[in-house]
Amino acid sequence: MTRGEIVLKTKIDLNCDLGESYGAFKVGNDEKIMPYISSANIACGYHAGDPMTMAQTVNAAREHNVAIGAHPGFPDLMGFGRREMQLAFEEAKNYLIYQVSAIQGFVKAAGVNLQHIKPHGALYNMATGDEKLSKAIVEATQTVDPNMLVFAPPRSVLAKVAEKAGLIVAYEFFADRAYNSDGSLVSRKQSKAVIEDQETVVERAIKAVQEEKVLAIDGKSVKLGEVHTVCVHRDAPSAVKLAQALKRGFAKADIEVEPAGNFI
Repeated sequence: MTRGEIVLKTKIDLNCDLGESYGAFKVGNDEKIMPYISSANIACGYHAGDPMTMAQTVNAAREHNVAIGAHPGFPDLMGFGRREMQLAFEEAKNYLIYQVSAIQGFVKAAGVNLQHIKPHGALYNMATGDEKLSKAIVEATQTVDPNMLVFAPPRSVLAKVAEKAGLIVAYEFFADRAYNSDGSLVSRKQSKAVIEDQETVVERAIKAVQEEKVLAIDGKSVKLGEVHTVCVHRDAPSAVKLAQALKRGFAKADIEVEPAGNFI
């Protein structure tokens, strides 16, 4: 390195699904994990969340300088949005407009901005390979706020449809989820779909960011492509400690954690 040369530090966003409590039913500990992430995907009331929870989570994100994203799902509170549903195009689009508009109202009331949209659960998984559903997500995003980033897996149908429509995509990696050799996530119905070993999760995340690769469940090395944001699931048994470990691991690897909207 010559004198005066500027070295650009690698940057990564660390996101987490939050605001998934509703009524008297409390899920996770959003307050404790908030200091260690840079983006929060906040439930919009269909798979989880309610008005009070949405408002509280948005305000907590603002206080911690955490970027806010809409986390809409299928209208499936009983199944936590993890069951597949077959919707007509207009149904899917309007369900999304409804949910994103709801969280946008709370974001506006808090005096901050909505950074991104990240579909939840089965909606996300189905959209990665479903062009019609992806178009519904994209059109809903364009209707509510075309400046929002779209969180999607690299090279997925959702990413391609969003980019074709002129939206900016943040490519996402799941640090604590096992991958198939085709780059898709291993179904939660299968054993070993969720990785709980802290050291393994951190190593996988760093490898995904620096080498754009992940070791699949069958032992094959999978080329991911560029990664902008890493997800840590709040419902993991030791989610707070995992988020802390990821942030420490990124720092040791000279990877700076900040909201995706700041660098893409």
